[in-house]
Amino acid sequence: MRAFTRTLTVAGSIAAAIAVGGMTAAHAAGTTLSKGHVDVLDVEYDGVGLDLHVHVHDESVTPDVEYAPADVVLQSLPASAYTVPSGTCYSHLGTAGATVYRLPQVENANLLWPGFSGEHLSAGVFQSDKVQVKLTSVSGPGKLTVYKNGLCPKSNRYFDSGDATLTNSKDVAAGEHDHANWVFTKAGSYTATFQVSGTLANGTKVGPTSATYTFQVG
Repeated sequence: MRAFTRTLTVAGSIAAAIAVGGMTAAHAAGTTLSKGHVDVLDVEYDGVGLDLHVHVHDESVTPDVEYAPADVVLQSLPASAYTVPSGTCYSHLGTAGATVYRLPQVENANLLWPGFSGEHLSAGVFQSDKVQVKLTSVSGPGKLTVYKNGLCPKSNRYFDSGDATLTNSKDVAAGEHDHANWVFTKAGSYTATFQVSGTLANGTKVGPTSATYTFQVG
């Protein structure tokens, strides 16, 4: 199992926050996304290779805006602060009563709402109509964990940079659109690297292709 990396240094200054509602189609590297519906892991296949993009759902712009992951900072605002509940089903978030930062599965108009998307994948192209997205490394002051709500959230994790026993991999199906909770256990700057790979219907392997994301938390 590949080990996760973690550093204690906080990255340098980040571009000023720009709410999704205020963006235009013309955008520069270093744009910060802090509110609104954003598919952080948007999978696309161009007939040759797989790529990951950041897809912004903004009805004020046609067509929707897409960014390369390297061109944006994804911000978890101070209002995302969340108190860890008691019980073993939340132990992956830290000690009960501790403050972490959660971008929630359910939309909150005052926070970033990160999603997963296979909406740009066509049915019949990949085996089982699925590709695989894997978290390969996280660097930052704490850990990143992504999980679904349920009876025991700890059992519904897609990714957890503090638990190398997980596969830390999620299947993304053609046409899928999904949301989960993204939790950072400490404030600060993080980078997270994901890779996407798949197998075409004829058995040809595609990928993996890697992309690194920057998150500013708290």
